[in-house]
Amino acid sequence: MAHIDRAFRSNIKLRHLQLLVALDEFRHLGRTAEFLAVSQPAVSKVLAEVERMLGMTLFTRSTRGTEPTPAGESLVRFARSVLAQYEVTRDEIEAVASGAAGRVRVGAMSATLPVLLAGAVSRLKHRSPRATVLVEEGDLTHLLPRLRLSELDVIVGRLEPGYAAPDLVTEPLYEEPMVAIVAAGHPLAGQTRLTGPKGPTWADLAHHPLVLPPPWASLRVKLEQAFHRHGLVPPADIMESSSYLAVTTFVAQRQAVGFVARSVGRQLQAEGRFHVLAMSVEVELPPVGLITLRERRLAPSVTELVGCLRDEAREIHRASGKSRTTTKPAAKPAAKPAAKPAAKAAART
Repeated sequence: MAHIDRAFRSNIKLRHLQLLVALDEFRHLGRTAEFLAVSQPAVSKVLAEVERMLGMTLFTRSTRGTEPTPAGESLVRFARSVLAQYEVTRDEIEAVASGAAGRVRVGAMSATLPVLLAGAVSRLKHRSPRATVLVEEGDLTHLLPRLRLSELDVIVGRLEPGYAAPDLVTEPLYEEPMVAIVAAGHPLAGQTRLTGPKGPTWADLAHHPLVLPPPWASLRVKLEQAFHRHGLVPPADIMESSSYLAVTTFVAQRQAVGFVARSVGRQLQAEGRFHVLAMSVEVELPPVGLITLRERRLAPSVTELVGCLRDEAREIHRASGKSRTTTKPAAKPAAKPAAKPAAKAAART
């Protein structure tokens, strides 16, 4: 394998890696050539050049397009990681040269986007107006691969124990329950009783459309279990999404019931468009926190945003008056979380 080592050390160039990533994206020589603004023969020539250097086939060609071989898939993962780190370093150097504050790429789960992350970005912009923050929303199944490919710097969301891994560092910030929301004017919004529970019950929810997380999400399972604990079957009329925009859109337009973090629900109610139902959503949830890669050094701009996230988390904790917090002083970098019964499983890395 000496020739492979020699190829990586001396012969593989950024243009080779860029072509491999583009070819993996489009799976077609012609569309890859169009994207790179070169001719199709030029794409074929560069691909053949890389394959000759490594002595193996990276993509199979057919009339339907191209498909990466196992070796090709491995090299594409390497290429994505290198190109992502290249962009980070380039942005850092450009920021220093221009006097800007750098660029941060954040993966956000819906529980954190409207309040925690939005407040932290406002703090960052107050301190460094020229800082740039790229936000990508999704769940951990979508965001973790991008973090590992260096396409994200930090993930802000719930620290699901099932996703803990040795290469990840998790930092719990606070614990927060879920609430059920409906559109303002929904029949359940003003429902009260003279006896029993004052607000709506799970039986009431079973008669309305629901917006639930996707089937693979642990929260989906827990919400369905809550119905079963009350001897109920969840309604058949459901929409599935982990997107904050999708949840609020379907709740507003379909007169559905949705589930969001308490701080998010309070903000939506304060805006006047939604109403938080006066009922307890009895599901156990992991803490909200940060996820970074253990072996990656955080850029100064990322460290500054992390500090803003800790500051904003303290404000959310104070506003709740009930949740326990495990935030660390803002001056310290992300590290192993302090041991705490409610967060041990999520913090185990």
